[in-house]
Amino acid sequence: MFKKLHSHFREENGYSLTELLVVLVIIGILVLLALPRLMPIVTKAKATEAKLALKQLYLLEKSHKFEFDKYSDNLAEIGFEQEKLISEGGTARYKITITVNELKSFKGIATSVVDFDNDGVFNVWEVNETGIIKETTPD
Repeated sequence: MFKKLHSHFREENGYSLTELLVVLVIIGILVLLALPRLMPIVTKAKATEAKLALKQLYLLEKSHKFEFDKYSDNLAEIGFEQEKLISEGGTARYKITITVNELKSFKGIATSVVDFDNDGVFNVWEVNETGIIKETTPD
């Protein structure tokens, strides 16, 4: 009976630890090769947050201008609520500020609080009274 049981175990097919490790190393190498190509896509997706926030800021400033005949430099006054920043335990990656406020113009800035690619440069976007949103400092 022992011989029969012993021969049963020999017939099982499986992978050795070495074969599994080789497969894991190959997968790891493929991930490392693909990662640099995916980083710009991830950064672009995160920048969408800045664009949406600046679009909202532009619309709120425009409404304020129609009502009071001037732009505001106060986010709370126009009804803009800054989401809690990721650096403060929230989810927002961009801090929104109004840097230029004149009778006929304004400039809103979205500055990232996270360095997406760890190069020391923080992403910055801006919008003005024309509603054109543009990236001023790429990350």
